[in-house]
Amino acid sequence: MNAGKYVFSQLTVFLPRRVFDRIVTKHNGNKYVRHFTCWNQLLCMVFGQLTNRESLRDLITIIEAHNPKSYHLGFGKSMTRSNLAKANEKRNSKIFEEFAYHLIDIARGKRAHDDFQIKGKVYAFDSSTIDLCLNVFWWAKFRKTKGGIKLHTLFDVTTQIPAFIHITAATVNDMNAMDVIPYETGAYYIFDRGYVDYQRLHNISKHQAFFVVRAKSNLKFRRMYSNK
Repeated sequence: MNAGKYVFSQLTVFLPRRVFDRIVTKHNGNKYVRHFTCWNQLLCMVFGQLTNRESLRDLITIIEAHNPKSYHLGFGKSMTRSNLAKANEKRNSKIFEEFAYHLIDIARGKRAHDDFQIKGKVYAFDSSTIDLCLNVFWWAKFRKTKGGIKLHTLFDVTTQIPAFIHITAATVNDMNAMDVIPYETGAYYIFDRGYVDYQRLHNISKHQAFFVVRAKSNLKFRRMYSNK
């Protein structure tokens, strides 16, 4: 018989509960909720990721198989497929987005080092297209018989941790995502040649930041001056 905490509970104890509760209060996440709270929802979805569940049905099946342990794992007493599906559909996703960025900031702080001998942070920005089944994800129409979304990621090169993630339809041009990047003064941003848009690159300069981009073959330029 288990006499201590379950491994999952030992992992989730490191999550800053007070920070999460403040974010939930900010967005009224638990308004009119009696049992299945935002915290219960978060732990259920984390458990699904860690155990590689492929669907809500798959997740609920494995949780129901260990129903007596649900309360001690933090899932609450009213864990059902309909409750979880309704919570995922109705609750404000900003709650989990803000909490995720808070955890990312903590991780980046612990991974920071001085391998780059330059002042300022270094970021790389690129996108990946994720194919989806159009019959299931009907809202993610990409091509006639294919669904998909595009994941735009700002990668902190120094810490090897994503600093910003933006999700769009797969049909959105990569350059459009440059408009939502939270540019930092003094930072360096690395782009592929698909991001050569002079107005958007100039916007980086207006934030007193710097950019490095692969030049297109037909680029015409001349050097104005050099920094020593």
